[in-house]
Amino acid sequence: MSLDADQIVDRRRMRRKLAFWRALTVAVAIVAIVVVAGIRIPEGIAGGTAGAIARVRITGLIRGNPERVEALERLGKSSARAVIVHIDSPGGTTAGAEQLHDALSELKKKKPLVVVVDGLAASGGYLAALSSDHIVAQSASLVGSIGVLVQYPNVYDFLKNWGVKVEEIKSSPLKAAPSGYEPTSPEARAALAAVVLDSYDWFKKLVRDARKLDDATLARVTDGRVFTGRQALELKLVDELGNEKTAVAWLAREKNIDPNSPVRDFPLRSRYRDLPFLHVAAVFALDTMGLTAIARGIEESGMLSAAERLNLDGLLALWHPAVTE
Repeated sequence: MSLDADQIVDRRRMRRKLAFWRALTVAVAIVAIVVVAGIRIPEGIAGGTAGAIARVRITGLIRGNPERVEALERLGKSSARAVIVHIDSPGGTTAGAEQLHDALSELKKKKPLVVVVDGLAASGGYLAALSSDHIVAQSASLVGSIGVLVQYPNVYDFLKNWGVKVEEIKSSPLKAAPSGYEPTSPEARAALAAVVLDSYDWFKKLVRDARKLDDATLARVTDGRVFTGRQALELKLVDELGNEKTAVAWLAREKNIDPNSPVRDFPLRSRYRDLPFLHVAAVFALDTMGLTAIARGIEESGMLSAAERLNLDGLLALWHPAVTE
């Protein structure tokens, strides 16, 4: 049966309208998902912490993070019974670790708090752990690296070999010193060493007061090395070997927390910032509009995945170089 020209035009018009309304429906659905994702879920609803033990995770490089501080403040005002802080971090900036330590210390005033070292609590990671009255570590965890470090590249010899000289005008000899473009002067080195030692003394005092160490033990644990969980227990850097179940048992024993309380994750960053579903939604929307070729191209090239990964701090790569054989 053949169709006349008017019928063909009508069918094409209907298909275009159908494609438009499908695309509009998908767009509305995406917006609705984004809005719902951005709304904080009230306590007691689907994963809230009311009546539960909140699980907080501190991982990776520690830097200053106001959003994390605000999240911990919200947790302090919540109806969570207690908090278990999981730490797996090599440390980070001194200021960032101090900020986290202070925020956790404030949280401890409002909620029973225990720290569990999953794999690593080194340097600033251990400084954050000091906020707790009780630290649990696995026997093979690495704990310690108590100290302060400043590193800066010096490319003076390299530039000199290539005939490159960086000119500068400074208000005083120690302004912006040390510089990687010139040999480090004794005065600049001494000034930087004074900063490092001041921070180091502050760090050692935190360790001594929090862990109640004598001078001999303090000197032994603050020489910059890391210790296994077993060694850390012997040196009083941690209180107990175990895992999250061990932490729950301590909360029940020492803080009268019901050991049958559920343990629920409490995210320290907005879930709105990580939206992997947009990848699928965008590809689906393009498919619906008949732009299958474009959708497949984006999917195969990983363009949207790359955009999603922009949320990650590029500095992390400097701390976790790829391992090659």
